[in-house]
Amino acid sequence: MFAKYDIIVVGAGHAGCEAAAAAANMGSKVLLATMNMGTIAQMSCNPAVGGVAKGQIVREIDALGGLTGIITDESAVQFRMLNLSKGPAMWSPRAQSDRAMFAEKWRSLLEKNKNIDFWQEMIMSIMVKKNKVVGVKTSLGLEIQSKAVVLTNGTFLNGVIHVGEKNFGGGRTGEKSSKGITEQLEALGFVSGRMKTGTPPRLDGRTINYGLMEEQKGDERPGLFSFKSKKGLKKQLSCHITYTNKKTHTILEGGFSKSPMFNGRIKAIGPRYCPSIEDKITRFSERDRHQIFVEPEGWNTVEVYVNGFSTSLPEDTQLKALRSIRGFEKVKMFRPGYAIEYDYFPPTQLEHTLETKPIENLYFAGQINGTTGYEEAACQGLVAGINAHNKILKKDPFVLSRSQAYIGVLIDDLINKGTDEPYRMFTSRAEHRILLRQDNADIRLTRLGYKIGLADKKRIEELQKKEKDIASLEKEIKTEKLIPEKVNKFLCSVGSAKIKEKKTLRALTKRPNVSLNDLLCMAELKKDYKKEVIDQVEINLKYESYIKKETEVVEKIERLENSRIPASFNYSGVASLSAEGKEKLNKIKPKSIGQASRISGVSPSDVSILMVYLKK
Repeated sequence: MFAKYDIIVVGAGHAGCEAAAAAANMGSKVLLATMNMGTIAQMSCNPAVGGVAKGQIVREIDALGGLTGIITDESAVQFRMLNLSKGPAMWSPRAQSDRAMFAEKWRSLLEKNKNIDFWQEMIMSIMVKKNKVVGVKTSLGLEIQSKAVVLTNGTFLNGVIHVGEKNFGGGRTGEKSSKGITEQLEALGFVSGRMKTGTPPRLDGRTINYGLMEEQKGDERPGLFSFKSKKGLKKQLSCHITYTNKKTHTILEGGFSKSPMFNGRIKAIGPRYCPSIEDKITRFSERDRHQIFVEPEGWNTVEVYVNGFSTSLPEDTQLKALRSIRGFEKVKMFRPGYAIEYDYFPPTQLEHTLETKPIENLYFAGQINGTTGYEEAACQGLVAGINAHNKILKKDPFVLSRSQAYIGVLIDDLINKGTDEPYRMFTSRAEHRILLRQDNADIRLTRLGYKIGLADKKRIEELQKKEKDIASLEKEIKTEKLIPEKVNKFLCSVGSAKIKEKKTLRALTKRPNVSLNDLLCMAELKKDYKKEVIDQVEINLKYESYIKKETEVVEKIERLENSRIPASFNYSGVASLSAEGKEKLNKIKPKSIGQASRISGVSPSDVSILMVYLKK
């Protein structure tokens, strides 16, 4: 019935879609298996993409040739650049999405790809021969052969949904959970665990009094995620902000006796940085209110997402608490919030390529690895899809370092440190974040994407033009000068000292609060430059010393990364290593001294001892 596929991707969420698209666009014949063709690329939680650090990840996905950025631009209802009051390393793009349009555009792009076939059915197990994956088996007993398999099961592995005292099996509301894979993987030697996440109730926007809330509009000049996209939003939908209050908290506390989080039915650990409303009022009991973001679900629906009100309390408690909030006094619910418990596999069982250590040609991506968030899932799917394709063609593995991309930081954190709670990316996790900005993702990564056959030639041509324009502008501002009569009024308006003689644009741009874009309006340059070129030149100039210093640090670290450790190295035979160091090193089996130094439990003295032994 089935031809033999190069790669089978199990699950069509954000990880699965990127994995299938990447492998197919590189030339592999792919089967995308999902339990429901109607929920491909479903935004299970909030209808938004990006945010702090997550926005950087999406721009990196795009720079490499992935699709999340393009689809986000095509389905956005609002765009905002977050953290503009901080340095450029913190600037993070975020788009509010039309939930239905986002999924529709993903499915359309996948269906247009002739290298992708689809199969709607539950996958019950993988087929393994001699510790190598050779395909999958479906719930109908069908055996489908492949050279590699990528598991992107999301929250579906033995998923259990909780609403108050009620609980039932499910991968998300209205969909059944997936059975069989966890038990088989455990029998093959994998270690599994349980995690929890949650989602807020969805509301009827016709019953919300927006006039009592703070309006949050999009940027006046909305940006884009994809370096390929050309047109930003001409009109945008507003979000709104409201707050809980003491009455809300009292109502919520009244439902705690029926909450699965407090009566012991939920034992799994939830996301630290996206806590439920129950968690918030318990952990931050000194606060009288908590912020609630009221987010539209799309252009043509009245459904509203209540960001900040994730809960698993009984539905009557949820509604009563909501109606105590300003603007929600007469609100109606479309459906209540719920918590979900699901299986995951600690990611220390993976290589940097996301291939599993116990089974060859089997890859894990997304929430199966203990992460949370569309963006974290999508980038793992991209990397798994690339590496599955490369592996079956005997090509070099594709691995991004911590100094190359946030994607590299995320994967390195997962496989070296593991996680026992849902992992979310933050700028603080990236020690080289001044180099890993959202504005330069194409400069960092597009050539890599082109080299592996994912980013197309047009992207390279556009990158080369951008770099040529950057060099041209950098050259011009070194020689172009402004006279005092032309610039002093502007300098005073931004709190900068007047000049007494001509100054170059370069010198003036280095001043705090002085924008290169404003200076260019007063200058007479040979050509006009795009905003992205002007921004890049200004950032490189203002943060020149920091970038230089960080680059030097990276060069030193790379020497440790190049100090390779033989796969056969016997850590147990090094008597002077600490007991914990031996245990962790034997478990992770690092490829280099640099990787060994980042493993939790491996001390600096352990690293020094290893370096001495390797020199011998």
